[in-house]
Amino acid sequence: MNNVFEVIDKKGRKIRLTQKQWLHINHNHPDVKQEEIEQTIGAPLKIVEKSKSKLFYYRFFKYKSSPFFFLRVIVKYLNSEGFIITSYFVKEAH
Repeated sequence: MNNVFEVIDKKGRKIRLTQKQWLHINHNHPDVKQEEIEQTIGAPLKIVEKSKSKLFYYRFFKYKSSPFFFLRVIVKYLNSEGFIITSYFVKEAH
């Protein structure tokens, strides 16, 4: 599977964005940029563990023109490797 990019999170874990998932994000959430996803994983404002294998990473982007300033990046871990499932802007980081 082709990767768009790999980034290391603040705990040293490798997280990948595949071409397939980038096409999904780009189609459903065209306001999300690849650089914003990389920044969110690399230097998140907050990380919320939704389950042992799924984490939500958040980062605040003040330049957005809507009330949705927090980028949520959903990462699933499989065999200690992280894969970005989707990413979109939300009103709050929770």
